[in-house]
Amino acid sequence: MLIKKLTTSWLALTLVIGLGLTGCNGEGFSSQESGQKATGKVKITFWDDNTGPQRTPIWGKIIDQFEKENPTIDVEYVGLPKDSAKAMFDSAIAAGEMPDVASVYSSWLPEFSFRDALLPLDSYFSVWSQKDKINKDAIEFNKRIVSDHKLYGIPYTQNLDVLWVRSDWFKAVGVKTPETWDEFFQDVKTLTDKSKGRYGYTIRGGAGGSFQLQRMMYAYSGINTYFKNGKSTINDPKHAEFLKKYFALYQNYTPMSDITNDYKAMITGFDTGSVAMVQHNIGSYAEHSAALKTDQFQAIPLPKSIEGHYVAEDGNTIGISIFKGTNHPKESWKFVRFINSKEAQSYWNQSVGQIPTNSDALSEDWIKTSPHIQTAQKVYNDPETILFEPPFYLPEYRTILNTIVDTGTQAVLSGEMTVEEFLEKWAEAMEAAQQQYEEQNNKYIRVK
Repeated sequence: MLIKKLTTSWLALTLVIGLGLTGCNGEGFSSQESGQKATGKVKITFWDDNTGPQRTPIWGKIIDQFEKENPTIDVEYVGLPKDSAKAMFDSAIAAGEMPDVASVYSSWLPEFSFRDALLPLDSYFSVWSQKDKINKDAIEFNKRIVSDHKLYGIPYTQNLDVLWVRSDWFKAVGVKTPETWDEFFQDVKTLTDKSKGRYGYTIRGGAGGSFQLQRMMYAYSGINTYFKNGKSTINDPKHAEFLKKYFALYQNYTPMSDITNDYKAMITGFDTGSVAMVQHNIGSYAEHSAALKTDQFQAIPLPKSIEGHYVAEDGNTIGISIFKGTNHPKESWKFVRFINSKEAQSYWNQSVGQIPTNSDALSEDWIKTSPHIQTAQKVYNDPETILFEPPFYLPEYRTILNTIVDTGTQAVLSGEMTVEEFLEKWAEAMEAAQQQYEEQNNKYIRVK
């Protein structure tokens, strides 16, 4: 696969968005401390997990400002396509050709740390004067899910899955946006008009769809634990009930192309007027706002579960990690620290449409005036909301979702597998991974 490399000088020529980033907290390291020559420059490589026309210029502007404030450091930007980013990281780790710094999902931390690919950040973070500004729950979550309970990533953004809806379509047919799952399934049918090439919903059947599918299942069932008495709750009857209704929408009330739709295809269908609703996180706000007017779309929470409460995935954050092979850890930490400053976090999250983890950025006016952010905070701040925690700590977790769940979804949609067979295969894979993890962990404790 080709990794697209963009130098910051090239990015500077293409940027048209102004950024008022000012100086971030000092605590810098001298060039002598990093082994850098007094008159030379250090180059660090930064990998972005989700390159594209919306996000790449945002990173470019942040990098440009960082280099202005740190003239002895050059940052080389490498953009990875969202749906293949994990595979590219895997290959780089296997080949020992890792970046210095990267944007890394919290769910990747257990596997990457297990493979000894990441640099622990505890010693850096503990002496950073701004550490208390970063969401403490997110920091503790990142430490809790890795086997050695060290800090391998500083979260700079928090997300939440929602339903993006064409509010103008709902208004035109005189239907209110769904608040229950029964209303959701009925509205998908009501808003489908094949004569106009319109469908009520779109399913992400291609790469990456497993993560969204899992969040929908637990949002429906209200189940708050992934394992119970050693057994996975994946194949719970409530999940089978949901998936039978959900997959039955395919082709009747969703496009036929859904079986292979990746993120871009799914979002394009919504933004170009082919579908009325799409499930994704608040981070696709930038794409929607570029294609649609503010009165044409909105974010609404996933309906409350059949148990009567919201359910959201815990640890739905992305952070900045430093890879262990870096020759410039101190310069890399400067960059990590800069990204997590109030100014950089606020700019990135406002541009993308996600939630900052820096408390100072959370107090900015744009947070209060962004409807989709308010929707997310409504869910997170509801005292009855359940946060369920997937087994991110399992080294095979991502692999199972990518290889078993994504392909299994397509098998069900094509009629080659039943919902029950699909869930059983999924649950068995997770249970086997859990058993292996417990055996290895017990062995480690005995040896220690």
